[in-house]
Amino acid sequence: MKAGIKMTNLERAKEFFKHDVYATSTTGIEIEEVSLHHAVVSLKIEQRHLNAANTVMGGVLFTMADFAFAVAANFDRPLTVTLASQISFLNAAKGEKLFAEAKCITEGNRTNFYEVDITDNLGTQVAKITSNGYKMRSRFPNSYERANISDDPYREQKA
Repeated sequence: MKAGIKMTNLERAKEFFKHDVYATSTTGIEIEEVSLHHAVVSLKIEQRHLNAANTVMGGVLFTMADFAFAVAANFDRPLTVTLASQISFLNAAKGEKLFAEAKCITEGNRTNFYEVDITDNLGTQVAKITSNGYKMRSRFPNSYERANISDDPYREQKA
């Protein structure tokens, strides 16, 4: 970033969540929108995302939903991790691109509840996911803390 140029929320989210290598680099998911308690991510369906039945593998759909939840629950928010998730597979994708939209339904002091809807570019409802989150601390760890994760007081220490 050049000095004096302010990044948009979308640019900041993409910069921060590029560290989620599995979702962004390995799977190819992209952040499309981000705002308070809301995110939309997308994925161009490729051969590598298909299972033996030639449909998008359930793990890809779950990864999309989990990443959309992570972006919505963590962007400019306290560090939130998933307590539990439930996925219902509704239809096979018919289009060429998938979208996962995460919306906060309720938020308490330490927990929250999100719904994530996955659709394709043709409007097909592919899956619905619900996730409960737990807020771990007051802010997301910075790059130094990520590099020194053993210093994390919330992570179980081995003797």
